[in-house]
Amino acid sequence: MAALSAEDLTGIEAALAAGRKPKVQFTESAGQIAGQLGQVVALNDRSSDEFVVVKFGRDELPFSPGDLQIAPRGAVPVKKVAPPAPVEEPPLSGPEFLIDKPVPAPRTPVKEVTEVTAPAPRKAAAKPAKSKPGPSLTVTLAYGDGEWTVAAAQGAKVLARPYVIRPAEALKMVSLIDMPGVQEAVEHIMSAERSEAQAQAERLRAELAEVEARLAELSQ
Repeated sequence: MAALSAEDLTGIEAALAAGRKPKVQFTESAGQIAGQLGQVVALNDRSSDEFVVVKFGRDELPFSPGDLQIAPRGAVPVKKVAPPAPVEEPPLSGPEFLIDKPVPAPRTPVKEVTEVTAPAPRKAAAKPAKSKPGPSLTVTLAYGDGEWTVAAAQGAKVLARPYVIRPAEALKMVSLIDMPGVQEAVEHIMSAERSEAQAQAERLRAELAEVEARLAELSQ
């Protein structure tokens, strides 16, 4: 049996978005429930190997794509059928004389096989169900247009929209990261900003000196 491919997972995701619950069939790697059918009810975070949530009986359990395949049309669950019970020969109606007849060999008693419908197993013991991890937390430090900004999000939820911080605060945050390449890039940005600020300060001093000289001339 072929496992679910990336194309199959894309189709399942589209069906779930449309409100449908596509049918799948368990493969041999699923263990005792191989050949049985289930319905996909959700796709969890794919950082886990078992992210396809399948409803099987009353249970909803996560499986890996290798445990599943798209259910073929007209597929039915595989059931084990008990062998037929042996047919007993009817006894003779009259007395039987054993003088001219060989004694039959004793028959081995046959145990009656009864088909018992067991409840649906949860999962093979070799692959225990994994708990769903919590949403990840992402903190983003960015630089653009001469400003440093910080933003935070937990999964798809925005905790803090980008807001401006001082360059000294940005430098302090980067110093906590043991990545020389990142620290070198930040120091280069800081050095360029410092040079630009010094050049601007010198221009302002020159303009101020010119204004003061003009004011002195007008005061005489």
